[in-house]
Amino acid sequence: MSVETKALRPGYDMSRVIKGGWQLAGDHGPVDRATSIRDMEVFLDAGITTFDCADIYTGVEEMIGAFIADVRRRRGTEVAGRVKVHTKLVPDLGLLAHIEAADVEAIIDRSLKRLQIEQLHLVQFYWWDLSQGNAQEGFEVLKDCQKKGKIAYLGTTNWDVAETRPFVDAGFDLVSTQVQYSVLDRRPAAGLAGWAGANDMQLLCYGTLAGGFLTKAWLGEPDPGFAFENRSLVKYRLIIDEFGPWERFQELLRTLQEIGDKHGVSLSSVATRWVLDQPQVGAAIVGARTARHLPMTLEVFRFALDQEDRAAIHGILDGSPGPQGPVFGLERDRTGRHGRIMKYNLNTRPDDTVLGDANG
Repeated sequence: MSVETKALRPGYDMSRVIKGGWQLAGDHGPVDRATSIRDMEVFLDAGITTFDCADIYTGVEEMIGAFIADVRRRRGTEVAGRVKVHTKLVPDLGLLAHIEAADVEAIIDRSLKRLQIEQLHLVQFYWWDLSQGNAQEGFEVLKDCQKKGKIAYLGTTNWDVAETRPFVDAGFDLVSTQVQYSVLDRRPAAGLAGWAGANDMQLLCYGTLAGGFLTKAWLGEPDPGFAFENRSLVKYRLIIDEFGPWERFQELLRTLQEIGDKHGVSLSSVATRWVLDQPQVGAAIVGARTARHLPMTLEVFRFALDQEDRAAIHGILDGSPGPQGPVFGLERDRTGRHGRIMKYNLNTRPDDTVLGDANG
């Protein structure tokens, strides 16, 4: 068994499972920093070479940077050079109206410093509200950073076709778009996937396990409602509500479990494999917090879904009403129940004040 890879562009290969970093930012329970850094090397040695993070994930760029520096010191530049880091640039909502070019480049410089690398492999851009400020000017700064050698490739996150097309039409070479995509949330299939294929962009998919809901732990469990301390669980419980009633979600879990039993893998691996098999999907981002999750993470590469499996899954999905609408449309509505749980101003921390006038 070997980890599948995908080329975003000739000469730039990523692992098709990407180790996510959001779960290391502190909102998902206590994080043992030293253990998390050590475990990254275990993933790298197993073939999961690509790591996802963001400027707004508290402490995560620093952890990945410490990992890369430690590997470089002990094992040399060749091994450290195998690591691919996909970060994001997400200016605070409260800053959009008056953000300046120097502020955008300062975020890039800060990410380089945190990650302890000379060039960011992929920067995924997001602008909370395109009616505020000048997002194209922000992209122009990133393009200039490419020319300076600070960034290799550019992508976007949480945009559908309508938001992305103007930047492609303006001549920006975008290699990827990171979006939520799972058996519960198929919004990217409604138009983005096909358009991305026509424009040489790969989908990098988060939420493939719905924050842990698409695991055996929830099979046969009663509806928990929405009383979670973990904001991620609230987010994905809302997605389940859009998918259909809890009973239909349980029917989906049972189907995934039956397919997993048939292939000798977990239902989570079936859910991830389904996403990887969708048109234009380059990789799935999996939030495996520690190395003990690695064996299950790697299962996805040792089996294939057959026609019977796909038919069984779609037999459930065809009866599901949603989520509907554009990618991230529900979440972008700040007055709706999905948008109200989002945090829009995370780019400034008390100890990290590149953008000191952002709203907290």
